[in-house]
Amino acid sequence: MSISVLRPGLLTTVQDLGRHGYQQDGILVSGAMDATALRVANLLVGNPEPAAGLEITLLGPRLRFETDHLIALTGAHLSPTLNGRPVGMHRPVWVAAGTKLAFGAAVAGSRAYLAVSGGFDVPPVLGSRSTYLRAGFGGFRGRALRAGDQLFVAGPTPTGQQLMAALAASAASADWAQARWAPGPALCPALRPSPVIRAVVGPEYKQFSPESQRAFWHEPFAVSAAADRMGYRLQGPVLTRHTDAELLSSAVTFGTVQVPAGGQPIVLMADHQTTGGYPRIAQVITADFSALAQVRPGQSIRFREVSLVEAQALYLAQERRLRALQRAVEIRTR
Repeated sequence: MSISVLRPGLLTTVQDLGRHGYQQDGILVSGAMDATALRVANLLVGNPEPAAGLEITLLGPRLRFETDHLIALTGAHLSPTLNGRPVGMHRPVWVAAGTKLAFGAAVAGSRAYLAVSGGFDVPPVLGSRSTYLRAGFGGFRGRALRAGDQLFVAGPTPTGQQLMAALAASAASADWAQARWAPGPALCPALRPSPVIRAVVGPEYKQFSPESQRAFWHEPFAVSAAADRMGYRLQGPVLTRHTDAELLSSAVTFGTVQVPAGGQPIVLMADHQTTGGYPRIAQVITADFSALAQVRPGQSIRFREVSLVEAQALYLAQERRLRALQRAVEIRTR
């Protein structure tokens, strides 16, 4: 089973949930920027949540399905079409061999995810199929997709086969058919251009002046053009510390908000380094990683402080919704 890349788009890479267990060796986790969107897409086509999918950034690719497939699109709304007709997001879709998937204007968000039942069959590197672009390994030959690439897909899962059969039967003579059901808005939220991002205070928070602390929580920060999978450089109030003490390099993670000497914060993203020596003013909570990953350069964000207990409760609620979606898909295929 295969998919041909007719046009690669701006940046389309194979990603899964990351390469865990090697940060002590300086190897990044990487993985999907919006992991929740990828997990939802995989559940909708009957895949295990860590299965490899495509991460599609702003300007989408043009793909041709060489065999019948069951797919799902989640994350950013990039005006997807199948053979020129708009296709729904956040639902299983059966596509016949020869069908072409294309994308148009970026309506909301910045990163869409394509899951195919069975997952993309690329060689795992250190237990993950994620592409790490800077090091040139993982994913499809360690790079973004190019025109002419041929992506192979493992055979559909048993759940995917049942969904494919049901949708193919309803398609009649059409070249694709989509399910009428989709997850609720909690798992597929509306993507806002200026989201409020919740965070807990970081280890060096108290080193910042009271004025900087207030500005961090109450003033907007624009995402600069220097924003990529490694991190978002923000532009806003200058944040200053009341000490010049040097810091030892310490562990950092997705969502860590560092403040370099210039006073403009950087939010670390999926391809973040393993350690950093800048003071950490805050840590974005896991439940808001998706909202953060969907912000485009030029848009702004605001931070809102929450407690660790609140952050944990929000994370657990998100996980419960994912488990509920998994059960709902299983029920529909019995």
